[in-house]
Amino acid sequence: MVDVTEQTDETRARIVSTADALYYARGINAVGMDEVRTAAGVSLKRLYAEFPGKEQLVLAVLASRHRQWEDGLARTAAGLDDPRQRLLAVFDFLEEWFRDDTFRGCGFVNAFGELGATSPAVADAARAHKQSFQDHVARLAVEAGADASLGAHLALLAEGAQTTAAISGRADAAGQARKAAEVLVDAALGPR
Repeated sequence: MVDVTEQTDETRARIVSTADALYYARGINAVGMDEVRTAAGVSLKRLYAEFPGKEQLVLAVLASRHRQWEDGLARTAAGLDDPRQRLLAVFDFLEEWFRDDTFRGCGFVNAFGELGATSPAVADAARAHKQSFQDHVARLAVEAGADASLGAHLALLAEGAQTTAAISGRADAAGQARKAAEVLVDAALGPR
């Protein structure tokens, strides 16, 4: 017997994944709910049962992206014992992401740019994601023996690398940001 809850979770995940791919490739405003429904292979009734409006779907996409982001950062730092290397692994994660053929910049920045002025919930989700990232990098900086302010500096480098890579189409922005981060880390902790 098929578990109805499992089916619902799978359908919901498929809708979110489909919407994410469409929104990220073409923009949120360019993709209607009917297109998401068709691409996800669900009825309009089912789509609206899961997501009563587009804003709820966008928020689910952003929540999924946030989990993917956190998982990617954790995966890249896994197995690194050196706190400095864990701190710099942020930029290794970015480089891997920038090399993905589907890379189109930060989904949170994109969503904020499209909907931030008209959707306080989307603006809040983008702000929360960015704050979470800054907090993560600040924790890594403290673990490495630096002041938390180093985390803010490195997070700004990472944000700039994302924007540069998205606009220029060059994955090497992550490597350039990593080299700048190494200078900041050495200044804060002393060179190795």
